[in-house]
Amino acid sequence: MEHTTRNENPLQDLISDEIYQLLQSRNLINEKSVRDYTIKKKFKVLREEKVSASDAIERIRTEYPYLQFDSIRKIIYLGNKI
Repeated sequence: MEHTTRNENPLQDLISDEIYQLLQSRNLINEKSVRDYTIKKKFKVLREEKVSASDAIERIRTEYPYLQFDSIRKIIYLGNKI
């Protein structure tokens, strides 16, 4: 799992690369919301692979070391579902 660079489209399952780039170029992308969506998606995949919830959160945490375990847990369990 890698961080997305500024030009990669982490929302490919929702919008085309062209639309993402257009929105991004006009500063219409909420990067925090995109990050949270990506975290939820990664967590879902890990759980489908039978990784325990706490191990999945720890794996995600290696990609987002500035987030605490509880912060990632809140992102996953609170807010909108994917």
